[in-house]
Amino acid sequence: MTASSTRMRQIMDVSSAIWGGIIAGTAFLLVQMAMAVWVLGSSPWVVFRWLAAIVLGEGVLPPPAGFNLLIFMIGLVIHYATSIGAALLLAFIIHRWGLIVGIVGGALFGLALYAVNYYTLTFFFPWFFLIRNWAMVVGHIMFGALAGGIYEALEVEEFEPIED
Repeated sequence: MTASSTRMRQIMDVSSAIWGGIIAGTAFLLVQMAMAVWVLGSSPWVVFRWLAAIVLGEGVLPPPAGFNLLIFMIGLVIHYATSIGAALLLAFIIHRWGLIVGIVGGALFGLALYAVNYYTLTFFFPWFFLIRNWAMVVGHIMFGALAGGIYEALEVEEFEPIED
């Protein structure tokens, strides 16, 4: 008689990752809007112009950086799409571990995300070069830590059998 045991693997909770991206993305956006005022001495709406310029081009960047509904909506869509995408990638990486790894691993992920965004993508979007600063580093680390922590806090652990 042989003993049979079924090996199991944990499945990533997509819903928790999406919520992590939305919540962390909202916190990141609010912090960046505040930093635009306090650190750069600019309008809080400039954050949406940086994002919308990815789709609309550099023409939306020059002052005045006041509120514009189209720029706001496009910037918001780009921001949440990238926030959710980053949170899904982070969840894929950390979903097998717990809350501490979610927060610490998320913070490291946020730092890596900053490096990719501001040291490689500036080749395609040169205006991001102008906003490489400590506030963006802190914001990205905060985003990653929040996204990872929220994912792990909301995660419903599910397992599926591994077929040999």
